[in-house]
Amino acid sequence: MIQIGVDFGGTKIEAAALDLNGRFLSRLREPNPGSYDAALATICRLIHRVEAEAGTQGTVGIGVPGSISPQTGLMRNANSVWLNGRVFHSDISAALGREVRVANDANCLALSEAVDGAAAGAHTAFAVILGTGCGSGLVIDGRLVEGANGLAGELGHVSLPWPKADEMPAPDCWCGKKGCLETWVSGTGLSREFKVVTGRALDAETIIQSMRRGEAEAVAAFERFIDRLGRGLALVSNIVDPDVFVFGGGLSNVSEIYDRLPAAIRPYMFTDVWEAKLVPARWGDSSGVRGAARLWERTR
Repeated sequence: MIQIGVDFGGTKIEAAALDLNGRFLSRLREPNPGSYDAALATICRLIHRVEAEAGTQGTVGIGVPGSISPQTGLMRNANSVWLNGRVFHSDISAALGREVRVANDANCLALSEAVDGAAAGAHTAFAVILGTGCGSGLVIDGRLVEGANGLAGELGHVSLPWPKADEMPAPDCWCGKKGCLETWVSGTGLSREFKVVTGRALDAETIIQSMRRGEAEAVAAFERFIDRLGRGLALVSNIVDPDVFVFGGGLSNVSEIYDRLPAAIRPYMFTDVWEAKLVPARWGDSSGVRGAARLWERTR
């Protein structure tokens, strides 16, 4: 018995075959072709290839940007916008000739890390992707929680909590709302806010490097970033109170985040004592495909 996972990324599509102990038997990727029918064909081709290398068929799970509406079955909220409004789950199952499981890519990260990653053994694990955008997912007792409307754990598109005067008016978000956390605590958000304050256009990586050199504007921008991320995670903690926060995405590699966040979270907690683990994903950019592979056994 093997498990096939597919990670549907913006620039690449990856498929992997895992045994039941989580060991890779085959792992392949191709560029995302950027159109719907071609993407379906790429997914099918990759699945057939990894199964051929593994020597057998397996269950198939796919992690996608966005999510599937449980009411309509249509894709929604995907940054690969040509997925939105399509019956992706039905179409890929038909193209492959068997049923597949589909979940949001941040949910797959959460599931992977809760099963055998940085949150293994935790009662409640909350995963946050800090990359181009901000996605998140919730796992309780080793099982993915998606919610009645498929929206559980969607932190990136709630408003920045406890906003301050200099954070108003809130910036526009691509989703049509204003002030979503994604506009503040993603890599794109860090770069956007730095330009608003300083007039300088720098990407997130350059801002972090400048911060480490002690450049005042970058240090201040990083402090604001930590404060805002802390408020977002305090909101989660006041509602769900996770044992572990696991971070993925490019900014998860910024080690200073883990040292600074606890002090940014505690002032907003409705409690006298607050403790939780804050850790980077054990499996890094492999978490998406590993979590997708486990969708058959760990969803409800």
